Amino acid sequence: MRQQIAAANWKMNLTYDNAEQLLDKLLEKSYTLNANRKVVMAVPFPYLTLAVNKVKGREGIFIAAQNCYTKKNGAYTGETSVEMLQSIGVEYIVIGHSERREYFNESNAFLAEKVNIILENNITPIFCCGESLTIREAGTQNEFVDNQLKESLFHLSAEQITKVVIAYEPIWAIGTGKTATSQQAQDIHQHIRSTFAAKYGHDVAQEITILYGGSVKGNNAAELFGMQDVDGGLVGGASLNADEFATIINALK
Repeated sequence: MRQQIAAANWKMNLTYDNAEQLLDKLLEKSYTLNANRKVVMAVPFPYLTLAVNKVKGREGIFIAAQNCYTKKNGAYTGETSVEMLQSIGVEYIVIGHSERREYFNESNAFLAEKVNIILENNITPIFCCGESLTIREAGTQNEFVDNQLKESLFHLSAEQITKVVIAYEPIWAIGTGKTATSQQAQDIHQHIRSTFAAKYGHDVAQEITILYGGSVKGNNAAELFGMQDVDGGLVGGASLNADEFATIINALK
């Protein structure tokens, strides 16, 4: 079975004390994790060391950064390198989130550079893709997402692409309370997998984990994750509640 992942994206939320309390509450919850069933928590930069230390020795729970820079080191004030993140035990990095693309003008080519340096440092990129409401209403979401994937990922080898986690996030469903139906999610996840199959072959495409991100909650996670090509979720607001996120974790295949 492909890796099934419940990924939390805390975004720019919580104080240090709040973050510690949330981590403690979440780690007290009951759920079964293994080689194919994982939890990844993308916490704000100031709390990364705290989070890494909290989950140390816990099977199936990993910490992610919410971003990184494209350079190894140098005069880039305010940026954080992959090497820095690796040195404190971060094992995943979220890149290309719709908010980064929109507010910080991150291009597909820029994200390709991030993918390269992340993989060079043996960290797993969680690569976000997805369309706006305008594109969805025009019915061109497949072509739009294909372009994001091709321009940022298709330079990778077959071996490298299986090390990338994809997170499909319909922008119109992030923080709006709107959620793609389970069938809408399945349809585009299936399309994404077919796009990888056309480039890398069926067997490689079947290895790639594709998460759904967009108003995933405890009451819809099981239905969404039950779809054949949906391998878990990238969860925003609901991940800030330990009880709800634990429910989402338990909804994994």
